[in-house]
Formats: sequence, structure tokens, C-alpha cells
Amino acid sequence: MSAEGTIRTETHDRIFKIIIDNPAKKNAFSPAMMEQLSDALTELHNNDSLWVGVICAEGKDFTAGLDMPKFFGPNAEKRNFKEGNVDVFGLQKRCKKPIVTAVQGIVFTIGIELMLAGDIVVAADDARFCQMESKRGIAPFGGAHFRFLSRTGWGNAMYHLFLCDEFTAARAHEIGLVQEVMPAGQQVERAMALAAIIANNAPLGIQVTKEAAAKYVEHGEKAAIAYIPTVRERVLNSADAREGIQSFIERRAAVFQGR
Repeated sequence: MSAEGTIRTETHDRIFKIIIDNPAKKNAFSPAMMEQLSDALTELHNNDSLWVGVICAEGKDFTAGLDMPKFFGPNAEKRNFKEGNVDVFGLQKRCKKPIVTAVQGIVFTIGIELMLAGDIVVAADDARFCQMESKRGIAPFGGAHFRFLSRTGWGNAMYHLFLCDEFTAARAHEIGLVQEVMPAGQQVERAMALAAIIANNAPLGIQVTKEAAAKYVEHGEKAAIAYIPTVRERVLNSADAREGIQSFIERRAAVFQGR
């Protein structure tokens, strides 16, 4: 384990597992770890053999947020993301593949923003959430100001963004911030199981579904409707679409190739 923390990856068939590994500092992020996470998400985005991502963390906590002195102040480290890379918060370039995030323990500030940049969240029942930037005199920079809102509604979002309070996994599930709550220690296994189910579906269909949903969130219903012909062209002309129909006719499980 690196003394400075690192981002590790593992490939499990079609699933790309991305692991935050800095438990000695409650998985606080350094600039180098941000770069490594961007590289990992870019690999998931670009590699056609990888269909689903799982983001998780070593130790008792998902992340306490940024290692602040390394980002701000006289000793801040200057880092530049590679041009064309996926943005870790999905603000400039979002990963096109589905991402399931497993969280536990402390899930503060960018921890919430990282999980909201993905798609599905599985939380351990010991998870504790807090978007506390305004307690430090700043504000969320990684997307919480709008993704918190789109996931939970105006009142719930403003309640937690204004109070900067700590809340439980049960509360996060109640308001739609997470999709499942598991006993602590089982959240990663469940995230991997969900990823395996997703990976059994046609990857092109999953990817264009995510793209179309993002069109609605970013540009509204009119843009989402206008995108339907693109969706149809992408999937109906694919080998996977033909396989899906043939498997239905032959009453067997489909075997998709991502083509």
C-alpha cells in the first residue's frame, strides 16, 4: 500500500473494479489519486471489453474528501489531467459505461459527488454522509449542487446542502441518494453482483440508455425526444439486437458481444 494513497484496478470478466486505497487517511484524495481515478475511468470509457464499472474503497471509510493541504495553500500540488480524459466528477466528460458505487463509513464532500457522478449506489448500513463545504467557507465544486437536487428533489437537497449536517444510510436511501443498503462489509459484494447482472445485458443498449437519460437531465425533454432516432440507429442496427431477437425466438439466454 502506497504511503501517499493510490487508485487500484482489477478486471473481473466484463467488470472493471476501481478501488480507492488510502485507508490510513480515511481514503482522503491527493491530486495524484485524482489523476489516477481519471485514468481508470478513461480506461473503462474507452476499453470495449469492459462493460460495467464498480467503484469502492479499502478500509472502514469510503472517503473523508480531499487531503486539503495538497490542493490549497502554499504547499499545494499542481497537477493537470490528461487531455481527453474522463472527468472524475463527470462535469466535462462523463464515463459512458454504467457505474455502480459501493460506499461505507465516512462519505463526505467529494465522496458524495463521486458516487453521484456514477449511476447506482449501494451503501453499507454504517455509511455517514455529509456535504460540509459551506462549513469551511466554500461550496461544492464537484456537482453536488445539481446532482443532489436531481436525485433527491429541491427540499431534500437544500435541507442537507444548507445544514451541512451528517446523515445516515437509512436517510440517504429514504431520499433516493442511494439505491440499496446492505450490512456493513457486504456492500462491495452486492455492487459486484449488480454489475454482473448489468453485464448480462446488451452493452450498447445500456450505454445509449445512459446517454439518452443524460440528454434529458442536461437539456430537458425536447432534447431527449430529439435523441431517440440516434438511439434507434445505434441499437437496431447492432449485432446484439439481432442476437436479442434470435435468442427470444429460440427461447434461450442471449449472448451479447457489444457490437
